[in-house]
Amino acid sequence: MKLPAAWLLCALLVQAPSVSVEQRLLEIEDTRADDVSVLLVALKSADPSTQRLAVRTAGRLERPALKDAIVPLLRAPDALVRAEAANAMGQVRAAFDYGALLRDERSGDVRAVIFDTIGRVTPVPGESERLLVGGLTDPSEPARVGAARGLESYFRVNARSLKPALETVSALRQAIRNNASAHLRELAMLTLNVAGDKDPATIALALADPSPQVRRLAVLGSRQWVDDPSPMVRYETMRLAGTCDRAVHALGDPSELVILAAIDFSGRSACPAAGIEPLVKGGKTWRIRARALVSLARLAPEAARPYLPVLAADPIWQVRTYAASAAKLLKDSPTLATLARDPQPNVMAAAITTGADAVRALASDHAGLLDAAARLLKGTPELPAAVPQMLATLQRLTRTGRATVRDPRVQLLERLRESGDASIVQPLRGLLADRDPVVATLAADIISKATSGVVTATTKAYVGDPLPSEQTLRNLRGATARVTMAGLGTFTIDLLTEDAPVTVAAFAALADRGQFNGLTFHRFATNFVIQGGSPGADEMDSATSQFLRDEVGMTSHLRGTLGISTRGHDTGDGQIFVNLIDNFRLDHQYTVFARVTAGIDIVDRVLEGDVITSITITRRR
Repeated sequence: MKLPAAWLLCALLVQAPSVSVEQRLLEIEDTRADDVSVLLVALKSADPSTQRLAVRTAGRLERPALKDAIVPLLRAPDALVRAEAANAMGQVRAAFDYGALLRDERSGDVRAVIFDTIGRVTPVPGESERLLVGGLTDPSEPARVGAARGLESYFRVNARSLKPALETVSALRQAIRNNASAHLRELAMLTLNVAGDKDPATIALALADPSPQVRRLAVLGSRQWVDDPSPMVRYETMRLAGTCDRAVHALGDPSELVILAAIDFSGRSACPAAGIEPLVKGGKTWRIRARALVSLARLAPEAARPYLPVLAADPIWQVRTYAASAAKLLKDSPTLATLARDPQPNVMAAAITTGADAVRALASDHAGLLDAAARLLKGTPELPAAVPQMLATLQRLTRTGRATVRDPRVQLLERLRESGDASIVQPLRGLLADRDPVVATLAADIISKATSGVVTATTKAYVGDPLPSEQTLRNLRGATARVTMAGLGTFTIDLLTEDAPVTVAAFAALADRGQFNGLTFHRFATNFVIQGGSPGADEMDSATSQFLRDEVGMTSHLRGTLGISTRGHDTGDGQIFVNLIDNFRLDHQYTVFARVTAGIDIVDRVLEGDVITSITITRRR
């Protein structure tokens, strides 16, 4: 007798009656478990909430073998389940008769997800482009936006092999003219830019668009100079269509990011140094002074030299990193030698140029500096003699138990392999059981080649921190956070616990411990993201000791959303980034765990080095 799915689910949970279905599904998702029996039963549940969570888990596992289990939910009674199922099909890259699915689907919101998925799955010959172009005239606005999303990803991902048909280009131009949705117009412009389309009428229309994001894309596509009220547009204009005369004018712009663009443009374009030199001494901010020094070093080395000692001794360490860049341009070895011994690791990382510098840096615990030092040692005469120091550093990093120091450990292992030193074999055997399978596998490969034998790693899968408790996650539903920036103000974010529960719990735990307090937004990528929360103020030093799994889904990386930085799949490190624009290309790759609900103007004022005073979590009572 065939038992109902609900009975089977109860039977599977009987061994752990205190654990909910939701928590069991979260465990499968977080551990990327091989045993998915609970998941398969949950997919057949009569409860829409269980189905929705189960099919989301199936998608996040990204296993093509789960396609057949997902397909029945594409026609589930509940629209939210159907949407999650369509998205899951995209995550497992499953081919399907999406045309028939679109014809039968009555919900515009679900059709939007189907269109988005069509742009991501293995292309159906002659079908995907036609379906997506047809979607641009769908009666539902969300569906039209979904079709534009699908077209953008379809042609961006396949840019080398696929070009839009003339009919597609025409439909995209028409979509810009006929749609009130700024997101749709953005996506259409993005796709036209990928296609290299420079239709004058469309460009003119986009340059006059109410949305600065559409206008910015028009500048990107046409490389035209425009005078625009939005700093994000003026920045792109300066960067892509600047001249030396325009750069001089932009040095007086009210926006610092436009001034910085003009400084950088001047240095790259061999503009007269007369406009830049005064900024090295009298620029309003340290960023202006430091960037001006680097440009001046390119334009007029002799004029830059007198300023270098002053900036190389500046109390703001970020200024000293720019001084190191200028010193490299000026070939000023004494200044580089001094900065390579700077007490601030990021300054050292910017200044080290020799094998001896790299060996000395191996004493640091700063992941970014260690990564830079290990890379610099490649092929140097100092490498063979540095084997003991490299082994000691590798063992020191390993003893911390921090998986998030993978990058410097991998670089150290590569240098040890390069050394050809037989003495490394025995010390590396302990890594065969390392908690990080990437490190364990690399160690096994090095040992195998050194001994002409076959050695295998015993670690097959990564196991991170335990999951947050169900109570912890319940308390975070509907929670908000207040981010206070020194000298700027505050912005408020809603935490998307339903979308990214583990990520939200990790972020809240870090904030509750005050771990972000006093740290900086170290990365400022204009018209892209700001990123911060690293204890080392760099890309390598993580806020968490263990990796966070990706929790990607249907939430888009729109302007004002927050994500978690990674250095590859499932390597979230606790550093946060805020999207400054609609970054559609990050969708389905990076976790979105929060969105700004108040204070986006404060976010727009954050620049490199600005300090996070505090992040305070407010939970619903």
